[in-house]
Amino acid sequence: MTADPDWALYRTLLAVLKDGSLSGAARRLGLTQPTVARHVDALEAALGSDLFVRSQRGLAPTDLALALRPHAEIMGSTAAALLRTASGAAGTVAGTVRISASEVIGVEYLPPILTLLRREHPQLVIELTLTDRVDDLLQREADIAVRNTEPTQGALVAQRLAPVDLGFHGHRDYFERRGVPTTLADLSGHDLIGFDAETPALRAMLTHLPGLDRSSFALRTDSNLAQLAAIRAGFGIGLCHVTMAQADPVLARVLDAVSFALPLWIVMHEDLKTNARYRVVFDGLVEALQGIARLEAV
Repeated sequence: MTADPDWALYRTLLAVLKDGSLSGAARRLGLTQPTVARHVDALEAALGSDLFVRSQRGLAPTDLALALRPHAEIMGSTAAALLRTASGAAGTVAGTVRISASEVIGVEYLPPILTLLRREHPQLVIELTLTDRVDDLLQREADIAVRNTEPTQGALVAQRLAPVDLGFHGHRDYFERRGVPTTLADLSGHDLIGFDAETPALRAMLTHLPGLDRSSFALRTDSNLAQLAAIRAGFGIGLCHVTMAQADPVLARVLDAVSFALPLWIVMHEDLKTNARYRVVFDGLVEALQGIARLEAV
C-alpha cells in the first residue's frame, strides 16, 4: 500500500460491488460515473493491485475486492451508526434510531407502535429495515433488533418476551368453497401455502407435521409477508400469527391443537443502553410487544 486511502474510496468500492457497474454505483452514491471510475483507480493505485477485471460484459471483482468487501461493509455500517449517534443531543429523545425486524413484525406490528413513539417524541427519527436475516448489532447494522431467535452474541442487552403462537389459517371464503380440515391428514386435500427453501428451523417444524414437506405446497415462497398475503387473498391454508388472525375478520383458524411457539426478543448493543433515545425506543418496543403477547394469551 502506497498511501492511506480515504474512506470515500472504500464506500465507492462497496457500491460498485453491490451494483456490479460504475453507472449503478454512481446512481447509488449520487456521483457521476467518471468520479466513481476515478475513485476505483485511486484505490487500486493506493493498494497496488487491481480490484476489478474490465471486459465488454462489465466489471468482475478480483479476489482482493471480494476479500475487502466484508471490511468495507463494516466501515459502512459503522459510518452510518456514527451519523445516527451524532444526530441527537445527549440526554434528549431526539435523533435517529435504526430498527431491524422481520417482514411480518415490521409490517403488521411495528407501524402503530412507532406512530405512538413519534407522537410522544416528535424529534425522534426511525429507520426501519425489514429482513428475516439476523442483523449484526455488534457491527451496528442496526441499533435495535426485534428477533425471533435467541441472541448468542455478547455485549448485547436482550429482553425476552412471551413467544408468538403460529397456527393454520385461511380465508373464510376458502373454507366455504373447500371445506374445513379437521385433521392433519385432511390437509393433503387442500391448497397449502408454505416455504420454498428448506432451513433447519423449518425441518424441525415439519417433524411435528407428518406427511407435509415442500412438495405439499401449492404456493411456495420464502417471504412470510407473501405467505400472509396469499392466506388473506383466499389462495389456501398457511401458518401465520394467531394474534393477527384474531384481529382480521376474514381469517379463520383451523386445527387449533396444532400450534408453534415463535420466540420473541428485543435486543440492542449494551453501549446504547444509557442513551435516552435508544432506551426509550427499546423500552417502548418491549412494552408494546408484551401487550401483544398478553392479548394472544387471552
